[in-house]
This record gives sequence, structure tokens and C-alpha cells, in this order.
Amino acid sequence: GHPWIYRSDIAELPGGLHGGEVVQVAGPRSEFLGQALYSSSSLIALRIFSRRPEPADEAFWNARLDAALALRQDLWGDGEGHACRLVFGESDGVPSFVVDRYDRWLVVQTLSQGAERLGPAWLAHLARRIRPAGVLARNDVRVRALEGLPAVVETLQGQVPETIEVAIGPVRLRVDPRRGQKTGAFLDQRENYAAAAAYARGRVLDAFSFQGGFALHAARAADHVEAVEISADAVRRGRENARLNGADHVTFVEANAFDRLHELDGRGERFDMVILDPPAFAKNRRALEAGLRGYKEINLRAMRILHPGGILVTCSCSHHVDEQLFLDVLRSAAVDAGRACQILERRGQSRDHPVLVTCPETGYLTCVIARLA
Repeated sequence: GHPWIYRSDIAELPGGLHGGEVVQVAGPRSEFLGQALYSSSSLIALRIFSRRPEPADEAFWNARLDAALALRQDLWGDGEGHACRLVFGESDGVPSFVVDRYDRWLVVQTLSQGAERLGPAWLAHLARRIRPAGVLARNDVRVRALEGLPAVVETLQGQVPETIEVAIGPVRLRVDPRRGQKTGAFLDQRENYAAAAAYARGRVLDAFSFQGGFALHAARAADHVEAVEISADAVRRGRENARLNGADHVTFVEANAFDRLHELDGRGERFDMVILDPPAFAKNRRALEAGLRGYKEINLRAMRILHPGGILVTCSCSHHVDEQLFLDVLRSAAVDAGRACQILERRGQSRDHPVLVTCPETGYLTCVIARLA
């Protein structure tokens, strides 16, 4: 049931294909297997979007997009400053097409030749439905190179400001849609922000803070939050977001989070909550072993600096580090730290990033909330 078919699994290709076409996929006995978007460059040659021989016409795709919009409407509606993922590629049956909404603006990504070819029609339908003030293409991601597509950031419709103010739960954030991580913010963590905030108290450390999503949610209940981030630009934006939310008890520190955790441990500092939301340490299988060492190091340090009864919120966005591997890392770190670690919640990405059960790659985020005895 996996929607991807690799080039090495294709026995025969018809002539005249240039990339981006909708094709029919047949098995070894000429039995119909599905319809797919074809790529002439990627190792993922076929992305199946339908298992039925139905017309893949404008009405077909519009229905897929309407279903994606309906799900998000059911989840959160569309109030002022609204921010969420509207379309999540394969999970919504629209392969390699990503659309994020930031208030009145859309940020889109077309991540395959098929999405590049069909994207304008898909976007036209979304524009009719949503009537955005502007649309930005954030097509500067590495995966496009594998498709033979250029890296580009460009305004497709209307005007898109340099900074957009949005509401993520009770917190307001100013995001940079052109240069910010992903399409401007980590929308996949929005429900984990709220879950973590429910445990916040006392002194909190938020490592790998980016623009302060976890820090500012925790600050609503904590006495003080230290937010550690290596990017000077993200620190600047984090401080702006702290001022925007009146959170003068959040301190942003520009530092390497590994070094800061080591320093705090060496000084005997103690916290009531530590939040770890690092970038992907294992972006491919070759990096898995080193990535697991990195995850263990930061979790070990976090466990060492937590008070008894303290809360650890720890995340991995590495698809190759599944939940069981991540729990193995936490187990090993707890043993080395000499701490009993009680898991309170196992969480994933926000519901606007649904996981397609036949495509494990759509489920990449693991979040564990634990108590350290």
C-alpha cells in the first residue's frame, strides 16, 4: 500500500515521458495498480495518488483539496492570525504538495515534478476558496534538487510581507516566511507546545529554541525561562516575540545548545523543566548512528540538570529515528544519568500534519513528555 515506487522496481517505461505526467501503473500481468505522478529524475519514480481507474481531472483534484481544507476547518477554524498546514502532500492525497497558512497568506512547496506541473491548477483552486492576500513559494529545499528542479523563493500572487504575525494557541509569533525554518514556523509542534505548557512551572530551560514556540508557551506558567538558540537571527526574533507577548521573564541566550547543556551541568544548575527540540540529527540512514549519539548526549545532560520530579519534554524530527529507537535512547540516557524516567505522554506531530498509515515517511516527529524521579 505504500504510494512510492522506486525506479529500480519499474520493469518497463513507455516512451515520450518527460517528467510530471499522470501515468497508469500496471503489474506484471497487466493488472491495474493505480495512477501516479511520474518523475524522470528522482529515485522515487512514481507517486501513486489513486488506486482506481478514475479520471484525474480538475474535479478530482479539487475534491482532494477541499477534503484537506475541511479537515483543518474542523480542527481550528480560520480566525484572525490563524496558522496551520492546509495540505500535507501524500497524507492528503496530493503528492509532494505542501501548503501552510499564515493569517491571510499562503506559503507553498512543490516537491516533485508532478507537483510542479499540477501546482498552478491546485493553487488556483485554493486561491478561489481562501482568497489569500498573497502566495509565496518556498521552493528552496534540498529534495527539489533530486527532482531536477531549481531552488527558488518567489512571490506567486499578491504581496507577502517580510514578517507575518500569527497566533499559535494563546501565543502570538512573528514569523519570517522567506527565511524562517520550514515555511516560517514549526507548525507541526503547535499541539505539543500546549501539552508541554500544562506541566510548566518554576525554572524552565528550552534548548534549540528557534523563535521561542515552546519557551513562550511554557512562560505562561513558569517563573523564568531560558531559551537557548545558536542562530543570531532566531534569537533576535525570539526576543521580539517575547516582547510581543509581554514575557519579560524569558531570557534568550545565543549559544550552542550542546555546549550550554554541558556548561549548566558542570555548574550544578537545576531546572524544573527542560525542553529539547533539536533539528534532525539523522537526516538519512548514514547519519543514524551519529544522530543517536547526539540525541543521547542532550537527553543525558537534560536528565542530569532536572530537579527530582522535574519534567523533560524531548523531541526528534528525524524520520529514521522512530519512536522505539528514541525510547531506547531515553532508556540508555536514564541509566547513565542514574535517574528513573517515567513517561507521561507519547506524542507526535500536530493533527494538521496527519500520518498516512501506508506511508511511514509522513510520520516523522516524536515527542515524549517524561518525569524524572
